Amino acid sequence: MPSLAEQIGAKAARKVKARRHPAQVWSGLGMMGLIGWSVVVPMLLGAALGAWLDQKQVGRHPWTLALMVAGLLLGCFNAWRWVAKEDRAIREEGRADDE
Repeated sequence: MPSLAEQIGAKAARKVKARRHPAQVWSGLGMMGLIGWSVVVPMLLGAALGAWLDQKQVGRHPWTLALMVAGLLLGCFNAWRWVAKEDRAIREEGRADDE
């Protein structure tokens, strides 16, 4: 476990680095938008495909809702994977800066 002085030095170095790169705040907001779109687009595609199938094939169960939920689940899974990948990259970068 690093000493208190090493921990303070690492935090100070991260703060200095953050001040040198203020555009990262805007980058973070852009990533939030990207995550939102990665969920919305598959959901809308599923709803559109479901509506088309409902028009072409009348059945007892509606395709629109089922495919919209499937698109939502797929989009959430994609967003979760992307966020986990970015989190790993940030943690590895932090460890490299601490060394």
